[in-house]
Amino acid sequence: MESQPDMPIFAIMYDFDRTLSPRDMQEYQFIPSLGMEAADFWNEANSFGDKNEMDKILSYMYTMIKKSNEQGTPLTRERVVRCGEKIEFFKGVPEWFDRITRFGIENGVIVEHYVLSSGLVEIIEGSAIGRFFKKIYASEFLYDENGVAVFPKSAVNYTSKTQFIYRINKGVLDVSNDRDLNRSTPDSDRRVRFQNMLYIGDGLSDVPCMKMVKAYGGSSIAVYKDESNRVLVEDLLRHGRVDFMFLADYSANTDFDITVKNLIKKAAIEDSLMSEHNGQLTDAAEKQYSIFY
Repeated sequence: MESQPDMPIFAIMYDFDRTLSPRDMQEYQFIPSLGMEAADFWNEANSFGDKNEMDKILSYMYTMIKKSNEQGTPLTRERVVRCGEKIEFFKGVPEWFDRITRFGIENGVIVEHYVLSSGLVEIIEGSAIGRFFKKIYASEFLYDENGVAVFPKSAVNYTSKTQFIYRINKGVLDVSNDRDLNRSTPDSDRRVRFQNMLYIGDGLSDVPCMKMVKAYGGSSIAVYKDESNRVLVEDLLRHGRVDFMFLADYSANTDFDITVKNLIKKAAIEDSLMSEHNGQLTDAAEKQYSIFY
């Protein structure tokens, strides 16, 4: 389990595709390397999944291996990681993590960044922003002794994402550690309070995480690429599935930036008030003890 630092922790959890980056991560380098259009690849992967009644994540991972083998270029881990090099990001994203982490420290809060994605761990690690995340929870291949993908190691869909929120809450980040995850843990002993959590996503596949974080007292933000995507996130806001909606612009001093900073300051204030409250309870208990003894 992760240790508890002295300052409160504010966990920002991001979807990846269409939240930090405008397109699906496979579309920047992997799919073009097959000589395919993105729509053709996804149609083939989804049709295979429908035909075999498979989870869509497993079907796209299978299709990645299949198409690579058909071309005579096995899908190696090195190749998948390199697919992250050409990923493009929304405005302000590359500078966002250092800046918002520094803002947290200046306000007495440790800001941690996490990814909860149906994309691939390897591609995210190979991207320009991969180093900023404390943990990347995403789909991943299992590789043989030659580094060739042979089987899914993990497949993360929109409902299975929610388990990682509990892991972050309890500080049990190792997915193989179910014992500590399922152990009864008082709220006061949990590493990240639910109230200090923020989930940022872009659409319906993020709704389980958005609603869960919001229901436990945290906050959720829906971002949109442009006006053509605005209607969907407006619907999420209208139905209470998120707290805020913004254009996906992570630049300094945007409304999005200001709101996230306010949530971090709120976490600092609430931690301070909680400390004062607990201190007064301790003083009152000591005074009562002295009266009787």
